[in-house]
Amino acid sequence: MKVRTRWQGQRAFTSVGDSGYAVEMDATEAYGGAGKGATPTEMLLSALAGCIGIDVTMILKPHLSLIEKLEIETDGTRKEELPKGFTSIDVTFIIDGAIDSKKIWRAIDLGKEKYCAVSDSLKADVTFHLILNGEKQGRPQQ
Repeated sequence: MKVRTRWQGQRAFTSVGDSGYAVEMDATEAYGGAGKGATPTEMLLSALAGCIGIDVTMILKPHLSLIEKLEIETDGTRKEELPKGFTSIDVTFIIDGAIDSKKIWRAIDLGKEKYCAVSDSLKADVTFHLILNGEKQGRPQQ
């Protein structure tokens, strides 16, 4: 899977993945942006909610007719110092319907432990590369 992200000026970026859908991102005014898109950290929390939501609804497929409402709130706590990464993320499922909570918890646990690629990726190693003027650039020796 590949996503291409292009700079749109100032702090704004547009990402397009294999699906073809564009996602607009921008920094808040406090960080030099115009606030014309979701922030990357909001996107991370949205991606986590969307991923676990898809997994839970797939697992609960036989019982979806019992669910009247399903919302997911993600609340991230960030470090005070730079980089202000997340130190914890609370994911709250808000569900109305005549479905047993044991079935929902089983689906959440299966999603988290077995299926949610975003949750699993939060533990991933990240490697950076640089291509400058069409040529791959190695890191300078320190």
